[in-house]
Amino acid sequence: MESNFNTPQRQSSIGIFVLFVDSLQKFGRAFLPILLVFFFKNKNLSMLFVVLALLGVFLVTALIAYLKYVNFTFYIDDENDEFVIKEGIINKTVTTIQLNKIQQVNINQSFFQRLVNVYAVDVDTAGSDNKEGNIKAISHALALDLKARLLENSAGTVRRTADELVLVDETEKQTFLKINILSLIKVGITSNYVKSVALILTFFFTIQENLHSIGKDDLINEDAIEGFIANSSVVYSVFLFILLMFSVVFIINIVRTLVKYFNYTITKQKGSLLLSYGLISTKSTIVKPEKVQIVTITRNYFQKKLNVLEVKIKQAVRDEKQHSKSQIEVPGCNEIEKDEILQLIFKQLPQKGEMITPNFRKLVFSIFLIIVLPVAGFFLFGMNIHPKLLDYSSFVIVYILFFLTILVFGFRNYRLFVNEDTVIKESGAWDIDHEIIKIDKIQAVSTSQLFWHKGLNIGTLTLHTAAGNVTFQLGNYATINKYVNNWLYKIETSNSNWM
Repeated sequence: MESNFNTPQRQSSIGIFVLFVDSLQKFGRAFLPILLVFFFKNKNLSMLFVVLALLGVFLVTALIAYLKYVNFTFYIDDENDEFVIKEGIINKTVTTIQLNKIQQVNINQSFFQRLVNVYAVDVDTAGSDNKEGNIKAISHALALDLKARLLENSAGTVRRTADELVLVDETEKQTFLKINILSLIKVGITSNYVKSVALILTFFFTIQENLHSIGKDDLINEDAIEGFIANSSVVYSVFLFILLMFSVVFIINIVRTLVKYFNYTITKQKGSLLLSYGLISTKSTIVKPEKVQIVTITRNYFQKKLNVLEVKIKQAVRDEKQHSKSQIEVPGCNEIEKDEILQLIFKQLPQKGEMITPNFRKLVFSIFLIIVLPVAGFFLFGMNIHPKLLDYSSFVIVYILFFLTILVFGFRNYRLFVNEDTVIKESGAWDIDHEIIKIDKIQAVSTSQLFWHKGLNIGTLTLHTAAGNVTFQLGNYATINKYVNNWLYKIETSNSNWM
């Protein structure tokens, strides 16, 4: 039976539990550090006071969740072709989304939503930084029906009920990629090193800061750590630290990849890609080829040997800060599966055309900025302010060799390939990225040239798309301008639907 979205509807009543947990999480993130400091600083607090305080928090949170449920309604305004969401407890908010502006409708299910058997629906357009519409708790049938109504209204096609949509899913879906656990493990142990190290360091310093704020510094025995370093050789200590760090990074990467991308399935449906994945929180999203702006193929040396790679798909967004959050990742596919994805998105396999290389001054400037300046600053600071710092001069050699290697390989892999239909930018020292852009998806082209580069005939090219900018620095300026004129002509004469 078709749901009537023309009249305001509330979420599932059992979804109050989801709203309660969501409100409790937000309250915990905001006030937990303050509460911990308060309780640790006041050691004479009675257990009865603590229990009453926690009970008060739960009651207030439950009341907020109930009021959120009562005041939240959504409906489709057929007369104005709009999707309307009303919410708010004290300050009422009305969110109106034009149906023809809807880019994606995702059906997700977190761990808590799975416990009470409800689903979340996120409505996304290309005109905002965040998800414009977020419904946290409705049934699966209602979520499917709403998704069908929103997407098919936005495309101007015939409406389908939830039952009809399920039937279409059964008959028209074609699964052509399912990433197994072994492939996810391969991706987990060969990627995201920098992110994991940053996460570990952030976690460590956060714990240390929180312990300091509540007066529990003694839980970390710094004297024991300093004594171990003093009794061991510097090389042994550094080796042990690196070994421990890599072990933790491997574990974090594997667990993160398995939890996030478990049971990753890509299904071909009516010319689009339906992606479903997740262990604790499941996510389902549709990728329409006409909305794809940039496709990035990422692979490093180990992934090449293991025959896995990562595909990142970027669709239209408004704010450049949201690009990394909005991109869709396909981890662990092989060359054949990658070609199938590209074939569906671009209608043909992108080919590398004429190669444009950067001027060697790009490498020289990078060496000056990343190696020469920091090393000079280290020795100036050591000789004039803190002489003991010079005892660690041997690490400067390691620093120079490490970053020199990265810069040289990064320069060797920095290329731009241009043919009649696509532009491919290659970059990266360890993880090699190939960013693929169809010329008819380019919104604008800009070039720049510093006055001291005019005699050298080198300059910078920037391609502007709805998913962000792609920049190529210090290439041959005459060659760049030749292609720019051709691209501008194609942009002006093209009638392709890049949205």
